[in-house]
Amino acid sequence: MILDSVRDVIYFGGNNIMNGSNENRLEGFNISKSKFYNTIDRKEKKYLSRSTLLWTVIGPGLLAAMGDNDAGGVISYCVTGMKFGISLFIPLCISLIIIPYAVQEMSMRIGTISGSSLIKLIGKYYGGYWVKYHVAALIVENILMLSTEFIGMTAGLIVIGIPIWMGTAISLILVLSIIIFAGYKKKERMALLIGSSNVIFIVIAFIVHPSAVTSSYNFMSLNLIHGNNDLLWYTAAIAGNSIAPWMVFFQNSAYMDKGGTGESHIFARRLDIRIGCIVQVIIAICILISGAALFGHVQNIENAGPAELILGFTNYFGRGIGILFALGIFNAGLLASITISLSSSWCVADAFNWPHSLNNKIKEAHKFYAVYMGSVAVAALIILVPNLPLNYMALITQIIGGIIMIPIIIFIILLSNKKDIMGKYKNSLFINIRAYIIAVVLIGITILLLWSFL
Repeated sequence: MILDSVRDVIYFGGNNIMNGSNENRLEGFNISKSKFYNTIDRKEKKYLSRSTLLWTVIGPGLLAAMGDNDAGGVISYCVTGMKFGISLFIPLCISLIIIPYAVQEMSMRIGTISGSSLIKLIGKYYGGYWVKYHVAALIVENILMLSTEFIGMTAGLIVIGIPIWMGTAISLILVLSIIIFAGYKKKERMALLIGSSNVIFIVIAFIVHPSAVTSSYNFMSLNLIHGNNDLLWYTAAIAGNSIAPWMVFFQNSAYMDKGGTGESHIFARRLDIRIGCIVQVIIAICILISGAALFGHVQNIENAGPAELILGFTNYFGRGIGILFALGIFNAGLLASITISLSSSWCVADAFNWPHSLNNKIKEAHKFYAVYMGSVAVAALIILVPNLPLNYMALITQIIGGIIMIPIIIFIILLSNKKDIMGKYKNSLFINIRAYIIAVVLIGITILLLWSFL
């Protein structure tokens, strides 16, 4: 039924609620340039199979959003739920959906209309310095993020008795294995299959959720968390987790690699991004609820890592729930490792004009795949360092990510307002107001995180 409704929307047009725009009527996909899509013309083809429609609509937008609920994000949401309950942070998560949607929609629109990647347009209009800055900063940020993903994956394997060195090796092999699949289409479907495991967190939330009376009371009683000195930091951390630099470069490059440019793709890709943002928020809320169920059951909450959380679920809800949470964290880290590494590969290869398509075999784009494999290998080695300060690394990663996002969001706004690039698809006044508000919010979040660190 859902896909039938989506088909009707795609064929007969619709209004863009989030954009306040009436330019989103799709007159049929004209995507003959794509290696992935089949050419679809509404006048000639009035019916699509459910499978074809599903794979046509979803893709990079959904993957970027699911990847954002990474191992570090799972830990952050769960600890927040344990510490504060659901009173403030569920409404906050819902309201923050506009940030990833607005940023990714502008990034997608720039690439789809211009036919060029974000990093190339930055170099063309603002110089090579900013290209070097973004490449270097993104590599450092992504390696730090990948390290936290490997910590989450390894912790998920330790619970079933696998030692850390073997867990790291298994995680490394699984992250690297995706490149053996031929073509973009198979790699994307494999990543989506991994991402589908996010449903585990929905199952856990239904099983361990606090009682209805307690949940209602905590939801309505905002005064319960007033006066907590950590509230501001956790609020900034949750808001900062809604969008990351790698998401922008991954999504922009993935749409380019998937194939198809021009205005006929805009509506379907907006729909993809919306679906992703909604899924991201639903999963985040389920993790918050699961964390709230552990209230009072985990000591030293602020320093709790994946191992402590898994142990908490095991001790108070049984080994089955502990294993489910471990599997959820493992798969969250696995998907994020793939998408984060690909964002590095696409960004670096695009900056240096190397072949950089997932349709290329390894021998055809060896430098592109070398960046992917090198990033993953370095991150895997980092976590073997004894007494690694996970929470410290997570904080540093968020701060660096916030610093990188400031120029990224500014460049996205500037590029999406250029008439020679965007034509009639340049930002409207409403979109610009929304974008600048988001830029101010992201700058404020970064300042708060820096302040909490210093």
